[in-house]
Amino acid sequence: MTVSALKSNGKGIQGPLVLVILDGVGLYKGKDQGYPGNALDLANVPTIKSLISSAPISLQIQAHGTAVGMPSDDDMGNSEVGHNAIGAGRIFDQGAKLVGKAVESGAIFKDERWMGFIGDKSSPGLALKPKEDGSMPVVHFMGLLSDGNVHSHIDHLLAMVRQCHSSGVEQVRIHILLDGRDVNEVSALTYVDQLETVLKELDPSGKNYLIASGGGRMNITMDRYDANWPMVEKGWKTHVAGDAPGFPSTTEAIEKARADKPGIIDQDLPPFVIQEDGKPVGPIQSGDAVIFFNFRGDRAIEMSRAFSEENFSEFDRKPDVKVHFAGMMEYDGDLKIPPLYLVPPPEIDQTMSEYMAKTGLKTYALSETQKFGHVTYFWNGNNSQKFDDTLEVWEEIPSDVIPFEQKPAMKAPEITDALIKALKSGEYSFLRVNYANGDMVGHTGVLQAAIDSLESVDGCLKELIEACEETGATLIVTADHGNCEEMIETDKKTGEPKKKKDGSFSAKTSHTLNPVPFVITGKDIDKFQSSNLADGGLSNIAATVLTLMGYDIPKGYRPSLVKAKQ
Repeated sequence: MTVSALKSNGKGIQGPLVLVILDGVGLYKGKDQGYPGNALDLANVPTIKSLISSAPISLQIQAHGTAVGMPSDDDMGNSEVGHNAIGAGRIFDQGAKLVGKAVESGAIFKDERWMGFIGDKSSPGLALKPKEDGSMPVVHFMGLLSDGNVHSHIDHLLAMVRQCHSSGVEQVRIHILLDGRDVNEVSALTYVDQLETVLKELDPSGKNYLIASGGGRMNITMDRYDANWPMVEKGWKTHVAGDAPGFPSTTEAIEKARADKPGIIDQDLPPFVIQEDGKPVGPIQSGDAVIFFNFRGDRAIEMSRAFSEENFSEFDRKPDVKVHFAGMMEYDGDLKIPPLYLVPPPEIDQTMSEYMAKTGLKTYALSETQKFGHVTYFWNGNNSQKFDDTLEVWEEIPSDVIPFEQKPAMKAPEITDALIKALKSGEYSFLRVNYANGDMVGHTGVLQAAIDSLESVDGCLKELIEACEETGATLIVTADHGNCEEMIETDKKTGEPKKKKDGSFSAKTSHTLNPVPFVITGKDIDKFQSSNLADGGLSNIAATVLTLMGYDIPKGYRPSLVKAKQ
């Protein structure tokens, strides 16, 4: 569909508009207001707290569940769906919901994609045809083993493994990435037990359907935005070469890692392979089939490239196997990564960026590497290309490749300097920026580091507000989902903070179901007032931005959170 230029209504602000996304900073809504795990409450952040309490417009909006296209309101939001919703101005069914529907209905197994890849006993697909040497291919599944429903869901994996069995697949190997980030920090064995129960049910011999390798999601395989290719290479060595410490079982591998490093959480667990008679039980070999069962794209793209690109050069693939590869979804629609996938992604059109480019507005997008794709690719409707090279300027600040708790400020100071420089240039009508700290440091489970990270960002916001006052800019501050405001697990029945056997609190590393702040301050905001929407969420931000800038809202967009005063 052709996107038309926006129509000015003459009621907008006079200066530029700056949108700041405090990634992972929600507003705690638990029962206990003395809750000890709220980094936002515990931090010395006078700027953020003043904005929330006394900005001319200060709201709480939804950033999880059905408000961002997830299956239910029990599902956490995440940066991918959050930035999709902000940039698109509408709610699209997202990966979790699309895949969940396809699996639950069985449609995925009837679709030409699955039938062409796996097929069934009467009509074998590509993956079930004999290799050149006459042996049958092994079907490998790789992905995040949990029910976090942010990158994957164990139920999707189990359904596909069962379907493989009913379709006559003789050998299945599973390469598990352990979570502890979107779920409890030390819950890996819960999911391992669940998986192994199904494998034993399908294959009582224990010889044909097996876990083959694994490791923590922040240790191997699941890097993103080209931040740490050695992490992906380590995954290749583990899953393909079988080059990692060997163990007779997954449980023993996990328990040994925990014994060697007390306090280690699942996302950081070292790589391992399962061995029998001293040999790996399931390295990926040429002619085999590999399905990456993550539905979310950002942390699946790099390994997908390693398996599917002919002229791959990011690391030396040893062994350089040639396999049949499919993703659960198409992780990058513009670059067609991967070429084969099982469930089509949402088709997001008519984004705010496209409208602005068509109107001739010059825009600026900024983040450090860890969230750069979110203010560009996801913001632009899963499109990695600009709509107009002359009107869209993207700037990336390279992230440090160190554990985030070791430098909680991350690149916030550098981001702030770049943003203020861009703002003072006078070139841009709309500037958007993501501060990754609340999310990336929050995921570590280290409460003090999260507190420190917010204090760093708070100082940066103070500088930015001063620059906005100097340039006559209007400022929006919001978040894409919650995280750092809830860093201690609570009992679902009582709402009380959970404690471990040693008396310490049980860290929470996942996103939350809390609302997020939405505040507006700066020049000309006195022209506007809240629209008092009952169901305001991230998808209402696009219309709000356009309303503030004095443009009529495109047809189909969710309504604005503000309106011009009469």
